[in-house]
Amino acid sequence: MAELQNYQGILLEGAWLTLQVALLSLILAVFLGLLGALAKLSHSTILKGIATLYTTVIRGIPDLILMLLIFFGGQMLVNDLSYSLNEWLNELFTTYNPEHEWYSFLPDYIDISPYFAGIITIGFIFGAYMAETFRGAFMSVEKGQLEAATAYGMSKLKIFTRVMFPQMMRHALPGIGNNWLVLLKTTALVSIIGLQDMVKIAGDASGSTQQPFTFYFAVALVFLFFTTLSTALLKWAEQKYTIKTR
Repeated sequence: MAELQNYQGILLEGAWLTLQVALLSLILAVFLGLLGALAKLSHSTILKGIATLYTTVIRGIPDLILMLLIFFGGQMLVNDLSYSLNEWLNELFTTYNPEHEWYSFLPDYIDISPYFAGIITIGFIFGAYMAETFRGAFMSVEKGQLEAATAYGMSKLKIFTRVMFPQMMRHALPGIGNNWLVLLKTTALVSIIGLQDMVKIAGDASGSTQQPFTFYFAVALVFLFFTTLSTALLKWAEQKYTIKTR
């Protein structure tokens, strides 16, 4: 326990970083999920195809593999684009100004922060799950209410914001809650791309103190606290939202 007390401060910082990644990833996942659900329910064959491909690929590949592919593959893509853009600007500049030397304004190598990479990756992964949650929730809204709103002369935007979206959220809340709990635990994967979250800190501390059970058990308790608090808040939100919609 003495070793755990020595690392208490840095473990709490790692826990706060984990919570940040989870919350920001959730925002991105909800945004992508809404876009994916609307695309699947649209009349456009192209949008449906893109959304279906997105959800099929994401749900068919393990999260760990996706994390590595998106992080390392995304970093390679960004650097390749940076190199190509510098080469194109160099040719363009020397064509019009052959007497001047071109200095690239983009760095030779762009190192993507594990913090932002983790948020984007987790948000991108869970956006596919959110898309299916929102799609099912949208389909649960009675078509008669939408037809009635159209008969009253409401615009499509008003129908969505005042009729469809509020009722859809009532159906979507349980699915959003389940996805959030899984997303929260999935943040442990960001340690493999170098982010100093509490899992990475616990791994480093257990390696130096030779007490892995102590540190990983502490991390497990923190995750349990986060999930228990989240479950209580989700139950409260579901009850309050149901009362308001009655």
